[in-house]
Amino acid sequence: TANYRSGELLKVIADSLNQVLSIHPLTDIEAREAKLVFNDSIRSELPADIELDKIDTNLLNIPVRNADFKKWNAVACTNVIPNLTAAQSLFDFCAAQGCKAPNPTVNPCIPFQYVIDGCYARAHKMRWIIETMYKYCSYKVFSFANQNNDVLAVRAAKWGNCCVQWWYHVAPLVYVNVNNVAVAYVIDPGMFNTPVTLSTWLLAQQTTNCNARAHVSTYTVQPSSAYTPANYAGTQFNTDPNYVATNQTLIAYKNGVTCP
Repeated sequence: TANYRSGELLKVIADSLNQVLSIHPLTDIEAREAKLVFNDSIRSELPADIELDKIDTNLLNIPVRNADFKKWNAVACTNVIPNLTAAQSLFDFCAAQGCKAPNPTVNPCIPFQYVIDGCYARAHKMRWIIETMYKYCSYKVFSFANQNNDVLAVRAAKWGNCCVQWWYHVAPLVYVNVNNVAVAYVIDPGMFNTPVTLSTWLLAQQTTNCNARAHVSTYTVQPSSAYTPANYAGTQFNTDPNYVATNQTLIAYKNGVTCP
């Protein structure tokens, strides 16, 4: 293996299951861009272990009842979406910005049709829509397959019905007023046609007829500024405050296809 200097920035090429394929030093241009884009990071408490077949959804989906949300300081929300109708309207606007939608108005478009990779960029662009255009507060929810031999596995029913596997996934999480209770919903047009509860979103990533090892090891809720995990444990996250990396990724995946 090659020897690298301590503190040297490296480019790691990995497959969808986080198996390292190659490691390269960054070029001078890439190093400058990396330092510009990832100029801050978020440190967090450990993600929470979860066994989805044993959870109480009345606890998991309601932030004020979920001890994990309190641990991550993700309880306060100053502008809750008033009802599910408003949440659906927000969802539909995000979905309409898809690269396969007829007339997206947000530039660059969001490649929801390519769920193999780029969830971090899709989530960050939706964060911009939610907070800048709609003025609702939001968080990011990260799911991980980072224990034992776990993988995240979903069936891409919207894009040809093939199976897709990841080691982590991320999407915006919002609070919706349901019968005067703030409930955690996830906005993920790459996977769904409506906002879904946190528990529904997590369960969709345990599609065992795609992979017998499909299992969500851990999950965490982070500030919406979190962009990508900075480590495998999920205790530190990069940020992209100027949307430079976000827009580059969206453009790169504009014509991507999930199911050949």
